Amino acid sequence: MEIQHSSLFPWRHKDQDTHVALLRDHIAEASFPCVGAKAAVAKGTLEVLSCNRIDSAWDDVRIHDGLLTFAAAYREDPALFRSFAVVFDEPVTFDEPTFERHLWNRIQSLSDKDVWRGQDYDARVSADPDSPHFSLSFGGEAFFVVGLHPNASRPARQFARPTMVFNLHDQFTILRAQGRYETMREKIMVRDEAIAGSRNPMLTRHGELSEARQYSGRSVDEVWRCPFSYQGSSQ
Repeated sequence: MEIQHSSLFPWRHKDQDTHVALLRDHIAEASFPCVGAKAAVAKGTLEVLSCNRIDSAWDDVRIHDGLLTFAAAYREDPALFRSFAVVFDEPVTFDEPTFERHLWNRIQSLSDKDVWRGQDYDARVSADPDSPHFSLSFGGEAFFVVGLHPNASRPARQFARPTMVFNLHDQFTILRAQGRYETMREKIMVRDEAIAGSRNPMLTRHGELSEARQYSGRSVDEVWRCPFSYQGSSQ
């Protein structure tokens, strides 16, 4: 099946078809390590929203609208392997620290809109980015973000356009309950090592270290501090 074009909005970005095709072909590559993303493409449950620039807030309301709709749809049908990918047209020339800064700017803006719209933070996770139980929350559902861009140092994070993939935290919980999480995680890490020559030192299990360290794909040290600050009421 094809990746789903976003049906969340009445108008389409001029590069929607291009971005969908780029992402579909990228995930279909034999070397692409994430088997969960491959499963989402096969099932037609990877939603793609095409936007303009990751260094601009221009599309943030559209993105947040999409996250709210995506979260609500998941609660109605909590099937595995659903993701919401936001593909930005540009810029494509920045380095890893610059991409990281823009990614967290978008995350902060989207979280602020969640607060403004009166959405509760998912009580199953922490809003503190220093907590080992941290995850983002939009529309009451916890999300883990995977950043992709052309100049990522890890091959698994390299993609032709800056991209933010929002994965549902609940799906990791379901996989653990089914006894499938560790097998899938190991398979992904083995495939990642095959293309990179080493295992990703940033990958940790939820509850060990804050997952915020993994979002941008850049390797960070122990003194790194997440720039995110939740602006809603404390839980």
